[in-house]
Amino acid sequence: MKKKVIAYGRVREKAKRKLRENYELHVFSGKEEVSDETFAGVLAEAEGIVGLGIQADDGFLRHAPNLKVVSNVSVGYDNLDLEALTEHGVAATNTPEVLNDTTADAVFGLILSTARRIPELDRFVKKGEWEQEGDLPEDKFGSDVHHRKLGIIGMGRIGEAIAKRAHFGFDMEILYHNRSRKPEVEKTYDASYCTLDELLSEADVVCLMTPLTPETEGLMGRSEFQQMKQDAIFINGSRGGAVKEDALVEALKHGDILAAGLDVYQQEPLPADHPLLQLPHVVTTPHIGSSTGATEDKMSLLAAENADAALQGQRPPNLLNPEVWESGGKE
Repeated sequence: MKKKVIAYGRVREKAKRKLRENYELHVFSGKEEVSDETFAGVLAEAEGIVGLGIQADDGFLRHAPNLKVVSNVSVGYDNLDLEALTEHGVAATNTPEVLNDTTADAVFGLILSTARRIPELDRFVKKGEWEQEGDLPEDKFGSDVHHRKLGIIGMGRIGEAIAKRAHFGFDMEILYHNRSRKPEVEKTYDASYCTLDELLSEADVVCLMTPLTPETEGLMGRSEFQQMKQDAIFINGSRGGAVKEDALVEALKHGDILAAGLDVYQQEPLPADHPLLQLPHVVTTPHIGSSTGATEDKMSLLAAENADAALQGQRPPNLLNPEVWESGGKE
């Protein structure tokens, strides 16, 4: 009898086909909870979960006594309680590396769209306002990106990919703040390591690219926005929980900063009545960092490979809690 595996939420068809070769695959939309009778019935027998959005904590895992692996289709894993997973003998994996360039493209798209006010000016043209005005009014002018200072908070692989685009493509001066220095990044992109305060006060564009941890939750708040230049742009391509959104709204309303480009939010989807959506100098995208067909395929396939390895008794290539493997996992 084939082992049961759950495909939950955003899992691409190529990965589903791969999983069906060896497993009895049960597909769910990603909105089901353990209170759902059908989902709970499958979960009770499932040995693997591949997907995005599962809140795998102790309460959830008590409904999954046979579970051996939870394979996230994302590089982030703040939805996974690694301590609880390890205690239950369940391997946890993610999909790093494959989305670096795609996410960096999206973040740089936000930088350009926000600085040059592209969404706002697109509406200006389509509403017929350009035809009425003739020349573009000066109050619609944007800001240069080239030769400006880009401050990157969190110099991981995606941060490096952003720095590469900024340095070689736009002649930007790179400042960065990270838990540790990156000598190779400094050498390759002529980047300068600095404190968070220094970065905030000097950068023309502040780009937040940290994972969500207890240390980074609410990292950007009122005092941080007040340290930024009044003509600076804030970009968030990391996690919504790293920003105090009320403070960001106030900073934008009071002119503490010029504009913001956001791909992630405290609540997703973002409510239609959210104050950020009422501000013309905010560019919003719906968490599109890795959302291209090619990259989503790669992520789903890697997640499937991670799960398959664990279920075949092999160490997954992207294991997040190695302790569970060292202890033998779940028999």
